[in-house]
Formats: sequence, structure tokens, C-alpha cells
Amino acid sequence: MMKRLILTRHAKSSWDDPTMSDHDRPLNERGKAAAADLGEWLASRGYVPGEVLCSDALRTRKTWSGIAPALPGTPELILKPALYHAGPDVMLAVLKHASADTVMMIGHNPGIAEFAGRIVAQAPLNPDFQRYPTGATLVVSFEAPSWQDVDWHSGSVRDFIVPKEIAA
Repeated sequence: MMKRLILTRHAKSSWDDPTMSDHDRPLNERGKAAAADLGEWLASRGYVPGEVLCSDALRTRKTWSGIAPALPGTPELILKPALYHAGPDVMLAVLKHASADTVMMIGHNPGIAEFAGRIVAQAPLNPDFQRYPTGATLVVSFEAPSWQDVDWHSGSVRDFIVPKEIAA
């Protein structure tokens, strides 16, 4: 049995209002366009999640809102407050409770970059992988019967993209 994880950092967010809380920051125009591009990219490759585990921050929810229209079906969106600025151990714990065979997780740096680096057996050669910029998306598969069996350094990279590479 194979499990697939689509790991996405939220798209570029707005810093226009310095009084706004970090949790409530929306996407800027570049972020909205990048989220739509990511949706098209995922759909073109058949990477369609059965469920989406998403931080409850506005920018992660809006990233999903930008991605979703390009994907067939209606994956279940599950807001996970624990993913807001989560570290890798929390992210893995959340993932272990997933139920779909293909799961998308949308989160934040620095935790998502560390999680990505630890979950794969071998990192992709892309120079952006280590810093995991906004919109970065890793697709990784696991030879595992359930998400409970997924652990560090067990994933095989299938794809990695950053929005600037889609638009290029």
C-alpha cells in the first residue's frame, strides 16, 4: 500500500497592515496567483489529495482556496490549529492521524522546511528545497499500509516545485 503526501508552504502573504496579527494575514496578489498556479500544476500531474490538513491561519486557508478550484472532486478540508507554526514533530503527529491515501498538508516555515528535510530519505537537488520558500510544494510517497507507519527518512520524493518555476 502506498501513501502520498503533498506538503505545501502557504503562498506569499501580505504585510500591508502592520497592526494585523500574524494569524490573520491574507495572501498578497502574487500569493493568490501562485496558489492558482500550484492548483493547475498539481492537477496536471494527477496529485489530488483526498483530504487537506491545513493550519487555521488565514494565509494557509487562502492558499487552499486558490489551489482547490483546479482540482477534481472536493477533498475534505480539515483545519488543524496545531499546524500553525508547528515544528516537525507536531506535523508528523498530525499526519499520523490522516485517513486518505493522498494527503495535502499546508503549513508554515520554519517547521515545514525542517519537516520536509526529515521526512524524505533523500532530499531533491532543487536549491530551494532547504529554505522552502512560500508556495514550495513537495510530493512524497511512502511504502506504508497506514500513516501510523510513516516515520522520519522514509519518504521517496516524487516532485518538488516552487511557484516561480511554474510561471517560468
